[in-house]
Amino acid sequence: MAGFDDQMRQIELADRALMYTLKRSARRKTIGLKVSEDGLTVTLPSRVSAREADAVVREKASWVIDRLERRQARTPPALKGVDGEVIGWLGAELRLSVLTHDKARTKVTRTEAEVIVHVDRHLDPSDSRKAVLAALRRWRKSEALALMTPKLEAYAQALGAKRPKVSVREQKARWGSCSSDGSIRMNARLIAYPEALIDYVCAHEACHLKVMDHSPRFHALLNELMPDQRRRQRALRETRPAGGAF
Repeated sequence: MAGFDDQMRQIELADRALMYTLKRSARRKTIGLKVSEDGLTVTLPSRVSAREADAVVREKASWVIDRLERRQARTPPALKGVDGEVIGWLGAELRLSVLTHDKARTKVTRTEAEVIVHVDRHLDPSDSRKAVLAALRRWRKSEALALMTPKLEAYAQALGAKRPKVSVREQKARWGSCSSDGSIRMNARLIAYPEALIDYVCAHEACHLKVMDHSPRFHALLNELMPDQRRRQRALRETRPAGGAF
């Protein structure tokens, strides 16, 4: 069944105006609340009124505000693409060094301490910053793919699963996903997190090659592959990566 269009609603909550996304689902039997990078989302069964969503948000005001504030505290400042900024890399920090050259193509290299971006010296400051950020995103996706693909393949082999087709995307809400055809999509932003947490997401998605849901069978498989997976899951949720967001 086709879903309903999402709606934006605003209510007064603890002396603040709160905007949230209202979704409807014919599959849901109860009202669901979720706080992500996009803010609060409330999912309603198809025949429940929007006023009931407002009522549940007010009832859960303390929980909602706490989660929103935690999410905001974990969100790093946006990277501007200028010399001297800090980029997260495997739980550590790399300094961004922006240099100019006479070529139109933007080039990215990495040392142990720096990410060096060479950008066309003829660009104005605004276009230069945009070029730097675009190049960094391309570089991040390439580095993430090179790092995560062998991890996913090794976990798949350990599980006796078919070798997955791996891709890396810029995603806001999901660290990874696995399709029924054996394709795994990973989030490029994970490259800022400690490698042990990247390993957790890779193991999690690899287990979906065998079990598509989050049933007890899935968690038993993940526990077998990674006995401390609960600790890593909690650390992933609580960790604020170093550096600016881009």
